[in-house]
Amino acid sequence: MHYSTYISLAIYFIAMLMIGLFAYRNSTSDISGYILGGRQVSPQVTALSAGASDMSGWMLMGLPGAMFVMGFETLWIALGLLIGALANYLLVAPRLRVFTEVADDALTLPDYFAKRFGLQNGPIRVISATVIIIFFTLYTSAGITSGGKLFESAFGLSYELGLFITVSVVVAYTLLGGFLAVSMTDFVQGCIMFVALVLVPFVAYTQFDNASDLMSSAEQTIKPFSSMFNDVGLLAIISSLAWGLGYFGQPHIIVRFMAIRSVPDIKTARRIGMSWMTVTLIGAVMTGLVGVAYINKFPQTIDDPETIFILFSEILFHPIISGFLLAAILAAIMSTISSQLLVSSSSLTEDVYRAFLNKNVSEGQIVKIGRIGVVVVAIVASLLALDRSSTILDLVSNAWAGFGAAFGPLVLFSLFWKGMTHRGAVAGIVTGAATVLFWIYAPVLADGASLSSVIYEIVPGFIVSSLSIMLVSHFDGSPKEAVQKQFLAAQQQLEQYS
Repeated sequence: MHYSTYISLAIYFIAMLMIGLFAYRNSTSDISGYILGGRQVSPQVTALSAGASDMSGWMLMGLPGAMFVMGFETLWIALGLLIGALANYLLVAPRLRVFTEVADDALTLPDYFAKRFGLQNGPIRVISATVIIIFFTLYTSAGITSGGKLFESAFGLSYELGLFITVSVVVAYTLLGGFLAVSMTDFVQGCIMFVALVLVPFVAYTQFDNASDLMSSAEQTIKPFSSMFNDVGLLAIISSLAWGLGYFGQPHIIVRFMAIRSVPDIKTARRIGMSWMTVTLIGAVMTGLVGVAYINKFPQTIDDPETIFILFSEILFHPIISGFLLAAILAAIMSTISSQLLVSSSSLTEDVYRAFLNKNVSEGQIVKIGRIGVVVVAIVASLLALDRSSTILDLVSNAWAGFGAAFGPLVLFSLFWKGMTHRGAVAGIVTGAATVLFWIYAPVLADGASLSSVIYEIVPGFIVSSLSIMLVSHFDGSPKEAVQKQFLAAQQQLEQYS
């Protein structure tokens, strides 16, 4: 690979570290600053950091690769994600910003759940923190693995060295600057992803005579556009659209709403975030579509369809631009890793160490513990990532559904129903997660297949979790009077912004 490509990547890494240093000097004097940026994050940074941490490497690799396998059916997933993200901004963002502040300035999702029910160290805090720490550690290991494989395939470096470079840079700026560093680097990474997902499909499209030439070449191996309506069953459409349900329960995304500067800023963040997401999703799908057509028309082979973005960046652009485009993939990977590292560390620090081990720890000391937590989670995730064939990573691919079913209904009910009880909330987490795991792994069908082959596991998980919350809360009786007063106080504060 040309040396100028390495120079582009080096500049990118240096920029990420400089942002981490800037954040270290401006927002890490107390735990609120380290975990939530002091709730002073601008709407612009909120929007792009939420998008970048959400999309990860699958935006530039997984979604384009899906076009090779699923064809235009991939558009249903993209549509489901758009609807889910918009609903998250409308239903969750403003309420969560107010409710977490009213709930004694809750800094993490488990902290909010506990304080929402007037139980500082109740079972819900332990259960939700455990789910976050375990699954995000595994989720992080998958991201680190992606970084290792990218360096291996694109630069010819060893997998282990690529893994080390990826995790070292991410840990450095996350450890230094906490939430502000993660959000600011995500903002820059979101901008890089935006430009890349406009540039790559456009330049690749210019290799064809016109749109008809493109479509005829693509349809040599995938079904025509009309197939997404005519050849797809109802359950398949529901499964694809149901990806949007996952947004309500993703801790690394909704924590952005807790940190935004004010409730009125959420409208600005929504407009920016949804515009960014619409353009990037279209760009990702178009990269896949043009990729299918390009492979069919030109004498070019590709072993892994998910590397079509890498292929385009190497054969269609100058080495300097190639470095920028490869940095876009790294940006997508690293933005998600850093968010998951910080959320895991935050739960380890606030919901385990301070809540149960040392309640009187000083602000300066708890920030140090938070930084240690980042390193610990990163080390464990890296050790898991060393085993490239680890079956643990198969579980991580279903984490979106697991978090969505375990936390999604609980977040929504906590913000909209004052009658939910602590036992109802615990039941929702446990049954939602259990249903997803059963749906994925239980070989109950005639051929030994699991139920996930019929419908995406988040659908039954979300339904079972919701029903559990409603039924258990109903038979459990009314919540404490203080809990209901807190709910009403948050409602009244929200009305000031309507």
